[in-house]
Amino acid sequence: MKNKIRLVAISALLCAGIFGAHAQTGQVGIFDGQSDVGLVKHKGSANYDSNMQQYQMEGSGTNVWATHDEFHYLWKKMKGDFILRTNISFIGKGVEEHRKIGWMVRSSLDTNSKHLSAVVHGSGLTSLQYRPATGGATEEKKFELTGADIIQLERKDGKYTMSVAHKGETFVSVKLDTTDFLGDDVYVGLFICSHNPNVVEKATFNNVRIVVPAPKDLVPYRNYIGSSIEILDLADENAKVIYQIPNSLQAPNWTQDGKSLIYNRDGILYNFDLATRTPKAINTGVANHNNNDHVISFDGKMLAVSSGNGEKGASVGFTVPIGGGEAKQITPTGPSYMHGWSPDGKYIVFCGDRNGEYDVYRIPSGGGPEVRLTDAKGLDDGPEYSPDGKYIYFNSVRSGLMQVWRMKADGSEQTQLTNDDFNNWFPHISPDGKWIVYITFLKNEVSPGDHPFYKHVYLRVMPASGGPSKVVAYLYGGQGTINTPSWAPDSKHLAFVSNSSLLFPAFPIGQ
Repeated sequence: MKNKIRLVAISALLCAGIFGAHAQTGQVGIFDGQSDVGLVKHKGSANYDSNMQQYQMEGSGTNVWATHDEFHYLWKKMKGDFILRTNISFIGKGVEEHRKIGWMVRSSLDTNSKHLSAVVHGSGLTSLQYRPATGGATEEKKFELTGADIIQLERKDGKYTMSVAHKGETFVSVKLDTTDFLGDDVYVGLFICSHNPNVVEKATFNNVRIVVPAPKDLVPYRNYIGSSIEILDLADENAKVIYQIPNSLQAPNWTQDGKSLIYNRDGILYNFDLATRTPKAINTGVANHNNNDHVISFDGKMLAVSSGNGEKGASVGFTVPIGGGEAKQITPTGPSYMHGWSPDGKYIVFCGDRNGEYDVYRIPSGGGPEVRLTDAKGLDDGPEYSPDGKYIYFNSVRSGLMQVWRMKADGSEQTQLTNDDFNNWFPHISPDGKWIVYITFLKNEVSPGDHPFYKHVYLRVMPASGGPSKVVAYLYGGQGTINTPSWAPDSKHLAFVSNSSLLFPAFPIGQ
């Protein structure tokens, strides 16, 4: 009889939301704290590997469902719009097919709190689950896709969109078309539930990002949000943030010795030492209004830069020693945007506006007459030589959407390499000549002839001769992400820029 009374009392307390969380204070990576929510039998935990920038979680709990929840939670308090993204995987075979991991947004840490969760089950079921009222029933929207490897949960204007993908594929999405029942001030974070109170499950999360996007009133090219340089290991597709600042840096390209990155910030080029994680300004003489179109010669000795020194501030092309020195103007007029050296160092290819048409041009690296290589209507941009000098890769809008093209070095045999439902920009060929990386914009966000800041983008890799592409990075970025060649000399790593208004002390921060 006493046991029955106790169970009834516990049930009443659960319904009242009194059994909340056992919070553990202290930062874990980018998160503020961690908690066991509800009456979990086995204490959960979350650990952060700062070297790999990965999280491992373990936890128990009966379920995240019905009128109350039991699970382990790694959380951060937030307001406003955000984008949550991670790669996820369970560790081990597991016990229950409905063990769960994913992103969760909650009004509170009470067991019966309102919540919205982007969930992958042990069985592979992938769904958007939500409890719109405190202590109410949990509802669900299921995806046709199962066993998602990448989960993204976005809040924009009080509405939520869950996007999922298998590794290498583009996102599919479900939107919850309701007002924000959770309120503005919420907990956001990663969670794990074993679906069995007697069992502890484990999971790994990498590429974990909490992004605060650009505000609606941001004026492009006048206002900026924070920037992070990330390095992606193509073997495991894990990216690590190596440097971040509260405003704009753009277009990192790797030096030939693999020791530094060169990027632009506020019109100045910087050499970023990868060992010390420190930047140093490069003296480029009169070329001191540099944009993000700069490229290193194949021998690693020279830079071609694009600086707004032309009439009415138009970008014109210069060359300068990579260590700094006096810049030599090589394009007589602008706009001219430098993109690629020939392997022998004799020529530079660039995107130039002549008489209202943007086309690909070639010019001797010491200066001389321009040669027009493309003449199709619409924008041709981003030209870059292959390492053997036989081809020039570029992007063109001539077929409707922006796509990747290739031509011979003399401009002949112009051939389309991508043909999909996206806008694809800035193809960069790996030093071993085997692969192309390029940036992809969504056509519902960006017009074909534009590559703006602060959008949902993919980095995709395809064989240099053409063929199927795969996504290697999912991010919030765009202009400045990979405008310039961004391969490491080993052809195994990529450098790129992502953006967020929110910086994290878990990563190196500059000024």
